[in-house]
Parts: sequence; C-alpha cells; structure tokens
Amino acid sequence: MPADPRATLRAGLPDRYLTPEDLAALLSVPIETVYHWRKRRTGPPGFRIGRHIRYDPAAVRDWITEQAARDAA
Repeated sequence: MPADPRATLRAGLPDRYLTPEDLAALLSVPIETVYHWRKRRTGPPGFRIGRHIRYDPAAVRDWITEQAARDAA
C-alpha cells in the first residue's frame, strides 16, 4: 500500500471505499457478477461494515493487476 494515500487517487481510483455498485460500474460488469465473485471468492477482496460490503480501492487495483498478469501468461 502506498505511503501517500493520494497516490491511490492519482492512480485513477477514488479515495474512499467502494460499494459493490461502484465496483460494477468501475469494471463495467453487471452487479450480479460482483456478487457472484464474492460468493465464489474469485473477485477482489471485500469486507463487511455491518451489513454492507466495501472494497478497498488499492486491493481492487492489486486484483486487477493480478488478473492482467495471469491472462498475459
């Protein structure tokens, strides 16, 4: 994780935790896909705040980088 939190923002991601709807919009996938990933534990790691699911933008970027590297191999 970068020492400067603004680095995440400069990387094109918001400086707040993402909702499942935010993630779906960011990746241009249906919201059902995001929930399916969570159920199968194949998508970016999320966490609960009470009843709500949130995603750390830095973890989402790491997951996207892993997906790109895996697909390039």
